Amino acid sequence: MPSHPTITTPTAPVTPSGKKRCVIPGLRWWIIGLLFGAAVLNYVDRQTLSALAPTIQKDLDMDDRDYANVVNIFLVAYTIAYLVSGRITDIMGTRAGMILFVTWWSIANMITAGAQGMRSMSICRFALGLGEAGVWPAASKAVSEWFPARQRALAIGFYTMGATIGATLAPYIVIPLATYPYAEKLPLVTNIFSHGTGWRVAFIVTGAAGLVWLIPWLFLYRQPRENRFLGPDELALIEETSDVEAAKEAGRPWTWGQVFTYRGTWYLLVGRLITDPVWYFYQFWFAKYLSSDRHLSQEELKITWVVYAAAGIGSLLGGWLSGRLVARGMAPARSRMWVMFGCACLMPLSPFISQITGLSLAMTLAACTVVASLAWLINISSLVVDLVPKHSLGTVFSVVATGSTIGGIVMNMIVATMVSGPSTKPAGFLDQAIKSVFGGLLEQVQGHGYGQWFLIMAFLHPAAWLLLWLARIHHPTVSPITSPSP
Repeated sequence: MPSHPTITTPTAPVTPSGKKRCVIPGLRWWIIGLLFGAAVLNYVDRQTLSALAPTIQKDLDMDDRDYANVVNIFLVAYTIAYLVSGRITDIMGTRAGMILFVTWWSIANMITAGAQGMRSMSICRFALGLGEAGVWPAASKAVSEWFPARQRALAIGFYTMGATIGATLAPYIVIPLATYPYAEKLPLVTNIFSHGTGWRVAFIVTGAAGLVWLIPWLFLYRQPRENRFLGPDELALIEETSDVEAAKEAGRPWTWGQVFTYRGTWYLLVGRLITDPVWYFYQFWFAKYLSSDRHLSQEELKITWVVYAAAGIGSLLGGWLSGRLVARGMAPARSRMWVMFGCACLMPLSPFISQITGLSLAMTLAACTVVASLAWLINISSLVVDLVPKHSLGTVFSVVATGSTIGGIVMNMIVATMVSGPSTKPAGFLDQAIKSVFGGLLEQVQGHGYGQWFLIMAFLHPAAWLLLWLARIHHPTVSPITSPSP
């Protein structure tokens, strides 16, 4: 039977620091709204390159392997940042951590406007990756601070939907910015940027938006008990705690040794390594697939809004479904696993996307698999929040999320090899590193097109779910509550 929550009702008209409370009803949802906005900006900045890839590749003389290497440079930085950004958030706090990350990536995106070739573009995207990774462990930590267990998956789903909305909006924002007739309407801008004016302006405008976001974040975000805009009733809801939750929060922050010896860290890391490449493919390659295999023009690529809107639906649906199961008495971790099982059952639709001739039906099938992929992502992310105490959540979330970016890097190399023949350029360090591990596989798939990747995607989520189920990740014996104290 689930434990009955223990609720403490604060009545103080002032915060512990002495500031008078000025209550904003439903403040926790305003906080999630800000995280949603940060996720939108995060993905608009990330998708600016992929949305404008055909134009930028032509201007900077980059082939598909160059493009894959630039994306991988971003993901390498993302992986490095993931390893440390969670610890930074745990040390600095959620408020300061988000300020650091958003400021960094916004400036990095703006300086991308100065790229003159593959090397400078890679440097800019590396800098972007260092900043962008931090928003996710910081956001998960904010959810753990502001939401009870039964609402966490929905909250994570809501701010993650911001990423999908950002990916949806990106083409509609950056393509008009890139194709605007600056030479005719704004000759001064053309004189400043000269070659590639449109896409350079797109990077500056989208990056600057992040700096504007900082204003409401600075104004609203504090810890719940320190926040003068939070009422006592909502604080009581936020702090409702079951016996299991209370036990989980006991003890001191985990050392790196505890993080890496907690076996749940490794199972969840592998789970994301196997499954996140599906979502990365839709972010970085799906528009290129539509362009090369289905012959859509730069303007027609706006149709990618369909899959990104589907991702938003999946984010909310995945969080809502597991939240309903928790409300009915199911343990949070077990509820996530059952929703993930349903998601895994939908992924075998993937191969048909490349096989059918009609674009409308292909987009419909792609939307179905993306709904499943994002609902899965919400729930595997919620598992981390369910199992790990708040004081160490950022660190563990970051380590688990490195599996995501490693999987994305491998996917990029595999897909780039599938859609292109032998390279005529010297192999970079990433090519050499990937080939040393996956050389035989790459030789088998080289030049076979996108169809093989759509087939592979059918099996990734079922395999990951089976791994997590057999590992009993949802079972109390895997919980960090049983880990040895430092």
